[in-house]
Amino acid sequence: MVLQLAACVLCLGEPVAYVPILKGKAGEFLALGHASAEVQSQIRPVMEVVPDCDVRDLLETFCDRAMEDVPNGMVLTVDCGALPTAQVLKGDAGGPMVRIGESLSCRQVAMCPVFRGTDTDETLAEVRAVMAWHQQGGCLRISSAPDAQERRPDDERVREMLRTLRAAPEEIDLIIDAGPVHSRDGRRVLAVEVLDTLKHMTQWPWRHECVAAGAFPVNLTNFPRGRATPVVREDALLWKQVRDQWRGEVPDFGDFGVTHPRMPLQARGTPHPNMRYTTAADWQVFVYPKTRPGNDDFFTLSRDLVSSPYRPPTGAGTSWGDARLEECANRQRAKAGGGTEWRAWATSHHLAVVTSRLTALGCP
Repeated sequence: MVLQLAACVLCLGEPVAYVPILKGKAGEFLALGHASAEVQSQIRPVMEVVPDCDVRDLLETFCDRAMEDVPNGMVLTVDCGALPTAQVLKGDAGGPMVRIGESLSCRQVAMCPVFRGTDTDETLAEVRAVMAWHQQGGCLRISSAPDAQERRPDDERVREMLRTLRAAPEEIDLIIDAGPVHSRDGRRVLAVEVLDTLKHMTQWPWRHECVAAGAFPVNLTNFPRGRATPVVREDALLWKQVRDQWRGEVPDFGDFGVTHPRMPLQARGTPHPNMRYTTAADWQVFVYPKTRPGNDDFFTLSRDLVSSPYRPPTGAGTSWGDARLEECANRQRAKAGGGTEWRAWATSHHLAVVTSRLTALGCP
């Protein structure tokens, strides 16, 4: 541990920004809305629009949440890549990207649109329109995951996209998305792919460069109940491995918060009381059985978490989410919340821990 800390301290130079790639749902927006000024100053959040049957209502709900929870002055990078590109309303021009761009512009929320090498000319035209409205540039997201269906864009494709967008590389953020990483061996394979992609893509002077991955499991189904179970933060270890082997400028750090990188399936039923609690090396995942009415078992979970060694010395002052957990532990809340609140509190704590470590150590 001492050697790890020393290595992190030695790498300190220009501050590394944090790029959390979050699912655009109520819990994640709540966490973003309650982020401290210190956290806000260090993050460039990406919100992925999660598919739903009614695309029109989905987009309006997404924009309403953004208007309510995105802090003033923050630029929200928006990824519509999981949605169909068809027109949102019959007879109306524009797919999801342009509809969100228009709506957020009306709501005074600054937006940076995500695009990919596989996007059609029509989609890129929408990205170009949103970039013109918001004047916040764009974000090129490239997957280097072995199971990705998209290929890394070659030089000609990059030039073609920039021409279509009428943009210079200096106006574009680059995210290299390594996808899921759940083991040491998998991390080694991904590091090779990421480094190769970095070498190829950094011939252009992008505005920012970020390496992102996700290590949280798909769900909590197989976790034991009534205690904490550690899950190694392999995504943070992957970033460190890439940083140590890369000879260029240190890329920013990205992850998927406390969720799996891939889009979730439709949830069925209500979750057992749970908390995905981030520490320096892992997540301590608390899952408790439902034995009491409502979600009252979460009060017990919170009490156990607050009295555990995983609680940082800063306690309730760590984040907005930590303060809510302490209220639950002391039974100062009438209700213990539900899935949305638990995700919000976990995400709030995660954002605070990662930004604090990047500031103090240069490592996530």
